[in-house]
Amino acid sequence: MSEFRQKCIGKSSLVGSFAAIPHPVAVEVMALAGLDFLCIDWEHAQISREMIESMVRAADVHRVPAMVRVPGHAPEAIQAALDSGAQGVLVPRVSTPAQAAMAVKASRYPPRGERGVGPGRAAGYGYRIPEYLAGANERTVVAIQVETVEGLANVDAIAAVEGVDMVFVGPGDLSVSIDAIGPKGADKLADAIRRIIGVTIAHDKTSGIFCASPQTVGQWAAVGASFFVLASDTMFLGAGAAANHAAARAELAREDPR
Repeated sequence: MSEFRQKCIGKSSLVGSFAAIPHPVAVEVMALAGLDFLCIDWEHAQISREMIESMVRAADVHRVPAMVRVPGHAPEAIQAALDSGAQGVLVPRVSTPAQAAMAVKASRYPPRGERGVGPGRAAGYGYRIPEYLAGANERTVVAIQVETVEGLANVDAIAAVEGVDMVFVGPGDLSVSIDAIGPKGADKLADAIRRIIGVTIAHDKTSGIFCASPQTVGQWAAVGASFFVLASDTMFLGAGAAANHAAARAELAREDPR
């Protein structure tokens, strides 16, 4: 757990998944699957502030690092996620270096940032504040998500921001923003992703990307990405149910070929 940030910035190959089902049982099931990390999706899933802490706690039980994708750039959301005990944050829709710098400031304690000190779960509810403060800046992963046409244009300046550990590609929103949706836009989207990864690596930062299927992991690893969020618990649930339903129907058809 304590080595998670070092693995990230050291560009170790890590494969995790989004946790979108708002319940700690789902987190425990995903953690038991052997994933390298989980990223709790506070941005898109119906997850409350209270449930964030319960989900982080469930990941901790199984010693699986949990990040939180926060709803936006607001320092309050970033600090709430970290106070819950999360190992890092993924900040969406970062389109300018100023927004990236704001994410860093909200994630780091002074003098490297402006994160407020409080008696949250991460600091032992106030009982371990000095110990937590002593190592929090070195343990907290600050990942920012580039997924807009403006972010693509500014990616060099964004990746250069001191304190950003990872630049993460959101292919879905990026495809919409640069008008590269569907098969016709595949080449345009791939070029944009390659640019983001290349610039990130050139700045000696870690490159991450969302992969809807495992088949694309190798494709982006080959150009320098090392941090992969593979699908989500909801996607795995739906795909598993569909595949097993189809297999059961196939068995029935063999028994009754009419």
